[in-house]
Amino acid sequence: MNSIKNISFDNTEKAFITKKNNELKQSLWLFKIMKNPFLVKMLSKLTIFAIKIGLPISAPIKATIFKQFCAGESINESEEIINKLKKSNIGSILDYSVEGKECEEDFNKTKIEILKIIAIAKDNSAIPYTSLKLTGIARMGLLEKINFKKQLNQSEEKELQKLNIRLYEIANKASEYHVPIYLDAEESWIQDAIDLIAEKMMREFNQSKAIILTTLQMYRWDRINYLNNLINDARTNNYKIGIKLVRGAYMERENLRAHEMNYKSPIQINKERTDKDFDKAVKICLENIDIITLCVGTHNEASTMYLIELMKKLNITNDHPNVYFSQLYGMSDHISYNLSDAGYNVTKYLPYGPVKSVIPYLIRRAEENTSISGQMSRELRLLLEERERRKNALLLPTAQQNL
Repeated sequence: MNSIKNISFDNTEKAFITKKNNELKQSLWLFKIMKNPFLVKMLSKLTIFAIKIGLPISAPIKATIFKQFCAGESINESEEIINKLKKSNIGSILDYSVEGKECEEDFNKTKIEILKIIAIAKDNSAIPYTSLKLTGIARMGLLEKINFKKQLNQSEEKELQKLNIRLYEIANKASEYHVPIYLDAEESWIQDAIDLIAEKMMREFNQSKAIILTTLQMYRWDRINYLNNLINDARTNNYKIGIKLVRGAYMERENLRAHEMNYKSPIQINKERTDKDFDKAVKICLENIDIITLCVGTHNEASTMYLIELMKKLNITNDHPNVYFSQLYGMSDHISYNLSDAGYNVTKYLPYGPVKSVIPYLIRRAEENTSISGQMSRELRLLLEERERRKNALLLPTAQQNL
C-alpha cells in the first residue's frame, strides 16, 4: 500500500534506534576522522604497510572501522547484526568480503563460504539475497584476458574450467534454494568479462524469477545503453533480469589508468551526469518491472526520493517484491530505517570476513566517503543531532529509563 506515511530522513530517533550511546559516540569519532582526506590517506597507507611487515593490527582495526562497516569475521559472528536489523524489518545482504586472491585454495574457500550463506538464507527471511565478487573466485589476470578476448593458453583454459565449475555450483544451489545472488561490478578492464558471465547465467537461471542479478555502476557513461540492450535481449529470449544500481566504487583508479594508458575514461565527466543516468536507469527499470527485479543501492537522498515518487506515480506498492532499497552497513541509517518504517523493502549490504582480508574493502569505504561531497558532513550532523536529542531526552523520566 502506498503513501501510508510521509518519509523524513531527518528522524534521527528512528535512524539510530539500535545504536547504544557508546556506539553512537564511536561512530561520531570515526566519521570525524573520515572527514579529513589527508588523514584517511595517511592511515590507509600506514595500515597496508603494517600488514606487510607483520604488525599485529587486527585488534584495533576490528574495534573501530571494522566494527562500523562489517558484521563480523564469520557468519556466526554476523548473526547478532542480522538479527538486530531484522527487528527493524531490514534485510541483510551477506557478503564474504574477500577479494583479489590468486590461488585455487582461496577461490574454493570463498565458494564454500558462499554456499554456506545460500544454505542459511534458504529459510531465513532476514537474508533475502547474497552477493558474489568474481575476483573472490577467479584470478583478475584471467578475467582481464577474457575481457579483452585474448587467446588463453592451456593452463588458463583449465583455470577457466575450474572457474565455471565453481560458478555453476553456486548458481545451481542458489536456484535450488530460491536465494537470489548479486554479481558485484568491478573495474572496467574486467567488467565486460563479468557482464558476459552474468548475461549467460541470467539466460539460464532466470526463466521464472531473477536468481542471478548483475550490478551496473552508473558513473560509467555507457551503462544506459547497456541496460536497454539487456532488457531487449531478455524480452527477446524470455528471461528475467536482476539489476542492482550503484553509482560506482573505483573512480580514481579508473581515471588514473585511463590517463596512464592514454584511452578515454569510462567514467562520466562529472557527478551531475552520473546522477542523471542513475535516475534514468531507475526509471527504465521501474517501467520494465514485469521482467526486472531491482535493487537500488544509494546513499543519495534525492535519488531515494525520486524512486519513491516514481513508484507512487507508476502505482508500484511500497513493498513490491521486485523493488529493494539498499545501503551499506554502517552508513545512511537515516535512509534505511526511515524507509523500512514506511513499509519499503530495505536491505543493508553486510560484509564479513577475516579482518586482514577485508582491509581493501574498508580502505575503499573510508576513501569513498571522504571523496563524496557532503556525505561525511551529513552523517556527522545527524549523529550530533541524535546525541543532542538523547541528552535532552534524559530530562524526561520515561526517556531516561529507555536510555
